[in-house]
Amino acid sequence: MLTSSRNKFKGTVKSVKKGAVNDEIVIKLSGGTEITAIITNTSTQNLGLKEGVEAIALVKASWVILAADLDGIKLSARNQFKGKVKEIKHGAVNDEVIVELDGGDEVVAVITVESTKNLGLEKGKPVTALIKASHILVGAAA
Repeated sequence: MLTSSRNKFKGTVKSVKKGAVNDEIVIKLSGGTEITAIITNTSTQNLGLKEGVEAIALVKASWVILAADLDGIKLSARNQFKGKVKEIKHGAVNDEVIVELDGGDEVVAVITVESTKNLGLEKGKPVTALIKASHILVGAAA
């Protein structure tokens, strides 16, 4: 599958929690990271999502928020992935930041050059990647 999404995570559905309109889908990646997505009941049904099914989570790099020094701060973002900056590709307006998660998976974020400076991001620095569950697109093999 080819997409423009920089973040493409392959994994297995760990759980499906049914809601009145939306379902909560938890996908476990091979490195142990778990991604939580919120999708419609219809999408869950159309994709045939249930425990044990292989699935793909897609996240645009511009939907990833990076944060440093979150100790003691509670946030509503369901997906909070701790890792370290692996690489920064500098641009004129935006930077592309690759974060290596503790389990070995990687998350790519596109943030402004100013944000890179304000967060003091550099290779090896601890960082948390935040992704709202509603910003995750889920796919499954047909």
